[in-house]
Amino acid sequence: MSSTVSTSREVLPPMRLGTLESPPSQQSPVAFVQPQVNITNDDETELLSVAWNQDYGCFAAGTSSGFRIYNCEPFKETFRRELKNGGFGIVEMLFRCNILALVGGGANSQYPPNKVMIWDDHQSRCIGEFSFRSDVRAVKLRRDRIVVVLERKIYVYNLLDLKLLHQIETLSNPKGLCCLSHHSNTSVLACPGLHSGQVRIEHFGLKVTKFISAHDSHIACLTLTMDGLLLATASVKGTLVRIFNTMDGTRLQEVRRGADRAEIYSIALSPNVQWLAVSSDKGTIHIFSLRVRVVGEDASNHQTFGQGPGMVHQNSSSSLDALISPNTGANPGSSLSFMRGVLPKYFSSEWSFAQFHLPEATRYIAAFGARNTVVIVGMDGSFYRCSFDPVNGGEMVQQEYIRFLKAGKH
Repeated sequence: MSSTVSTSREVLPPMRLGTLESPPSQQSPVAFVQPQVNITNDDETELLSVAWNQDYGCFAAGTSSGFRIYNCEPFKETFRRELKNGGFGIVEMLFRCNILALVGGGANSQYPPNKVMIWDDHQSRCIGEFSFRSDVRAVKLRRDRIVVVLERKIYVYNLLDLKLLHQIETLSNPKGLCCLSHHSNTSVLACPGLHSGQVRIEHFGLKVTKFISAHDSHIACLTLTMDGLLLATASVKGTLVRIFNTMDGTRLQEVRRGADRAEIYSIALSPNVQWLAVSSDKGTIHIFSLRVRVVGEDASNHQTFGQGPGMVHQNSSSSLDALISPNTGANPGSSLSFMRGVLPKYFSSEWSFAQFHLPEATRYIAAFGARNTVVIVGMDGSFYRCSFDPVNGGEMVQQEYIRFLKAGKH
């Protein structure tokens, strides 16, 4: 699968999203359908996609007429771009800077689904373009890389000059599963491997590739911690979520969402690696307490590549006190868990610590906010903020609900 890249003579370093005025440009334009501003009625706008930025403080909404950026705390629309040329099925932010990756989507979009446009919002124009022979399934950004995911291949480019650095073969990956680390001292990529249930881990800084047999069935969802040292995965069965050490592939913990098959929409790890959130088509957001700890305060920020992950974990659920801080609780288990190894594995499972119930008909993605809160965005144009008790768990409390856009067709 070949790719074609066109670019301006130089790609400027990213800046924070601030003023929306375009500074004078001396660069030659890229050959691409330049967007024309259009004013549309929200009643006519269809929501095509939602995606968090890298620190979950903002999210991007791709619509049938452009895209919009929303801040989570406090909730507000930061800006929007309404275009006459159609909409975008993929809108990927780079933290809060002026650079975004856009892929066309929707019924009448003039932007093809096999092209990635690197958009500079300060210049209000495309500064680079990648063309492929098949549809783009996902785009992921970090401060030094652009990653384009096709159904069976992943391309990794340098952000500053758009040069191709790596090509990775994968199993069929129609969801575009791929995630990146975002610490400056680690460069980690996780994606499906070449076998069912396998995850491929690329430690680019170490020039090490690791394969993890995470599940028996196909991978449905995966995520990394910001430093890339922990991986959380779920399969198409959707009953279990597993947490792995990405350096050696060790399975550190396993939690159970439920007994029935479910489609997992999102997995999120809290910044302090203390909590895990899972959303699915069952309409419940599950919060789990993690037994994995990074040793020392901000230990990951002081590690070098050669040291490996400074983590501790405990397999025995009977001795969690050393790993769980006093102000947090543990996941509930079956009353028959003391018969582990005798009864089927189901009876020794760790179940969710806290829950929040939502309509089953909508796809939701969840992430962690500040002060034991969870933020949730739905494809029906809804935004929720809810809080959980870090000691007792149980049903979460809704703190905020906003309808930022009317529902599209999903």
